[in-house]
Amino acid sequence: MALRTINAANAAALDKELMSTHAFSIDQLMELAGLSVSQALFKIHPPSAGEKILVVCGPGNNGGDGLVAARHLWHYGYKPTICYPKQSKNELYQRLATQLKNLEVEFTDDFSGALKETHHVVDSVFGFSFNGEVREPFVEIIKAMENADKPVLSVDAPSSWNIEDGPPDSGPGSKFQPATLISLTAPKPLVKYFKGRHFVGGRFLPDSLATKYNLDQPPYQGIDQIVEVDVKEHKL
Repeated sequence: MALRTINAANAAALDKELMSTHAFSIDQLMELAGLSVSQALFKIHPPSAGEKILVVCGPGNNGGDGLVAARHLWHYGYKPTICYPKQSKNELYQRLATQLKNLEVEFTDDFSGALKETHHVVDSVFGFSFNGEVREPFVEIIKAMENADKPVLSVDAPSSWNIEDGPPDSGPGSKFQPATLISLTAPKPLVKYFKGRHFVGGRFLPDSLATKYNLDQPPYQGIDQIVEVDVKEHKL
């Protein structure tokens, strides 16, 4: 199954259209994205394989997807821990964090310590809009994920990677290869550098937008919000 990729400019334009003429709110899109992430994690690492999940969140939409995913994971029976070192003051993100705290989900500033105790990591630090150098407080976190002996699931992009060019030539993330990637809405060009298991999630895209942006609708099955695809089969 070959899926067309979408570049950064078109991905941003697509999101804008979803939230304007197609009447989606950012809350809805984040909820759907986080649900897809949680299903991918459940598929590759069911609770019987280890309940402790470390979710590391960035300050933007990618981090919000991680917060939503963590809430769903808690309801599935996992024991998530949240590392959210640069919390947004945006009211939406604050509500997502409060929902987790009301479930008594643990928040930690000690990523390295939590990494030693977890069974799996969800990387929701940077998404498709990331460009440039990794800055603190995420330098050491990305280095830790890069060298971790625990599997990592990255949300939309392995954090530190450029959407077009993949991993940086040097520095944090240059050797980062998470075990799993879930692309949201559509794969990004960076998938040509990725070697692990790959899922696509985004079972909400209207056919009219898929046609406009020259995207393929994956063959979602039953109630699944995700489809696993071969990373070698993409139309770049």
